[in-house]
Amino acid sequence: MGTFFGTDGIRGVAGTPPLDPPTVARIAAAIVRSLGLNRPARLIVGRDTRESGEWIERELARGAASQSATVVTAGVVPTPVVAYLARTLDFDLGIVISASHNPYRDNGIKVFSGRGEKFGELEERKVEALIADAGWHVSGQAEAKLERADLLAPYFEHTAPLLPTIGHLRGSRIGIDMANGATTATAPRMLEDAGLELVTLGNAPDGRNINMACGSTHPAALATAVVEQRCRLGVAFDGDGDRAILVDHRGRVIDGDAVLLMLALHYKRQERLPLDTVVATVMSNIGLEIALRNHGIRLVRTPVGDKHVMDEMLRNGYVLGGEQSGHVILSEHLFTGDGLATTLAVLRTMVESERELADLAGELETYPQTLVNVRVREKHPVENVPAVAAAMRRVEAALGGHGRLLVRYSGTEPLLRIMIEGQNQATVQAWAEPPHDSTLRQRQQSRDPAQLTRRA
Repeated sequence: MGTFFGTDGIRGVAGTPPLDPPTVARIAAAIVRSLGLNRPARLIVGRDTRESGEWIERELARGAASQSATVVTAGVVPTPVVAYLARTLDFDLGIVISASHNPYRDNGIKVFSGRGEKFGELEERKVEALIADAGWHVSGQAEAKLERADLLAPYFEHTAPLLPTIGHLRGSRIGIDMANGATTATAPRMLEDAGLELVTLGNAPDGRNINMACGSTHPAALATAVVEQRCRLGVAFDGDGDRAILVDHRGRVIDGDAVLLMLALHYKRQERLPLDTVVATVMSNIGLEIALRNHGIRLVRTPVGDKHVMDEMLRNGYVLGGEQSGHVILSEHLFTGDGLATTLAVLRTMVESERELADLAGELETYPQTLVNVRVREKHPVENVPAVAAAMRRVEAALGGHGRLLVRYSGTEPLLRIMIEGQNQATVQAWAEPPHDSTLRQRQQSRDPAQLTRRA
């Protein structure tokens, strides 16, 4: 049946493979079988607000029930809630039904272990092998058995201490955009209980408006509201609530890199940053790396995907990591991104430092970045293609530690992605763009990575 898991679980258009009803049931059954337990498994399931979430939940329960598993649903809750419940309430697995920041027609399946960690590649490959094994099947007589439970209270109790006191921010007005998604169930209550006045956007989910011109991938409306309503700051969550993008009082958008920097510097001052190390992906701006280095903090990079960040953190005992997109992992809280936890951590930094968000975020100097996608026929290792390797060496030498070159293939498309960062926008643009001559145009038409030489 091929590969099901991508960078963040299984994702696709709801109703079509692999998210058609029979395949969803088989996926759930395979996930349970992969545990190899000699007793019935216990699963906790949560979902975002997409209209397809309920029937996918039923099919998951049907597949799990075919393997004698018990399934408890928490209903509409953010992804980190499921991760926390899986770890603390005697569940063997947590499953989230969501496609994160994608449009409503898409949906997906994310799996967490009983330790609250996202399934790694070994677990994913094991599940895929079981799905492909024709030696077993999901009984057509299996019935979906779902136990419903309100399980938000333990998550609130665990998360609230991230902001011990609201201090001088008490009564401040902040804007929150919930993307018409899962944080509608958690964010207003927690932030109002903390002593904040809220201006809410994206708080009327109808099954189809999740992420529609709102949320962390579309922060423009929030930025406008923050300025017009004289808010102290704004926070935009994504559909499943595991990431947050912030907005300062002037309407300036603040991404995950800036959040990682402000938290890292605050943690170090308080001696809460083990090994003086932060983890981020290859996509984080080099400005973050340079700013951290200037304060004696090391940046460790991983492949794209917050599960890779988490793996690196768990392996080495790091407490802070994340992605430019707003996934921030506070491992002392959870082993996955949590947009609400990120918000509380930023508020705590503001309280304890007595500084405004714009001031804290201003410590990050973002370097100009250019991304070029080149269509290819075959994905040869770039280091084995002399012309490409030579061009890469020339660019890296020219950058001299004050910029960065990243050349990688897309994991889902026949594309070679070339990203260059440097101190001057015109320079990085010139390095990234091909010369406009007939020879190179012919080479591009050949779609051969060996021909992808660049200016350097």
